[in-house]
Amino acid sequence: MSHALANMDTAAGQRAALRTDALAGLSAPRKTLPCKWLYDAEGARLFEAITRQPEYYPTRTEIGILREQAPSIAAAVDPGATVVEFGPGDGEKAVLLLSRLRTPAAYVPVEIAPEWLDAVAARVSEGVPGVPVLPVVADFTRSFALPPAIPRSRRLGFFPGSTIGNFEPTEAADLLRRFRGALHPGARLLLGADLVKDPAVLEAAYDDAAGVTAAFNLNLLHRLNRELGADFDVSAFRHRAVWNAEEERVEMHLVATRAQRARLGNREIRFQAGETIHTESSHKYRPERLEALAGAAGWGALEMWTDPGRLFSVWLLEAR
Repeated sequence: MSHALANMDTAAGQRAALRTDALAGLSAPRKTLPCKWLYDAEGARLFEAITRQPEYYPTRTEIGILREQAPSIAAAVDPGATVVEFGPGDGEKAVLLLSRLRTPAAYVPVEIAPEWLDAVAARVSEGVPGVPVLPVVADFTRSFALPPAIPRSRRLGFFPGSTIGNFEPTEAADLLRRFRGALHPGARLLLGADLVKDPAVLEAAYDDAAGVTAAFNLNLLHRLNRELGADFDVSAFRHRAVWNAEEERVEMHLVATRAQRARLGNREIRFQAGETIHTESSHKYRPERLEALAGAAGWGALEMWTDPGRLFSVWLLEAR
């Protein structure tokens, strides 16, 4: 199959999956939409803009940790490691990591969107020339296969950005088990996890003054209109971010500002004024809780690095 046809087939499959998830989530008593659908091309562009907002500390803090602790990280990772990144984003952190490791054997980005893989492959090839890039088109939240050419030993998983926080704890444990199965026992995983902190700092990070996160969240409704032919009146919704102290997570919602109806396929979706669509949870972790979660999924903690303000953490785990 040609690359163009493969991309077309993947796009059709993504639209079908989006339709299934949207109909199920918006028909539930408490409406939800999976956060993975926030990241179409426009969503990815907006998220990159979010990372540059002064309120949004996670990206710059994690990059600071990776730079500061690069010698320690490199010393803890075997030479000749194959780096497998789950959800590579724009490739900036991959270039930073690969350029510090000792003779990395290959870089394997795993991402559901082929166009993102093309961009990250180009960036990594330019940033660390000589390291083979072997992209894998797959949804890493489901079972997938790594390229058979890469050795089973010396595998380093890379899951930065505190994406682990977007999963409910039971789902996060399942995901870490899936990573362990793909990487095999003895492999290591470099994991970014955001820490519990002042709720005011957390809420501001997900509701910046410039309104970029609001646009990012509302883009999900635009996506349903664009890709599925829905007729949501996006102007009749507003973004809300709130700290849920009991669950220790920031929640993002789209709030209906008035009673309304929207059509999605042959289904009519009704909203009461003030009713919300829960679009994302960002769980924040205390170190002991993250270590316990990893342990339950078959990973042992080798190291934890953080910043002076203890805003964020980067963990090195080993598959047991």
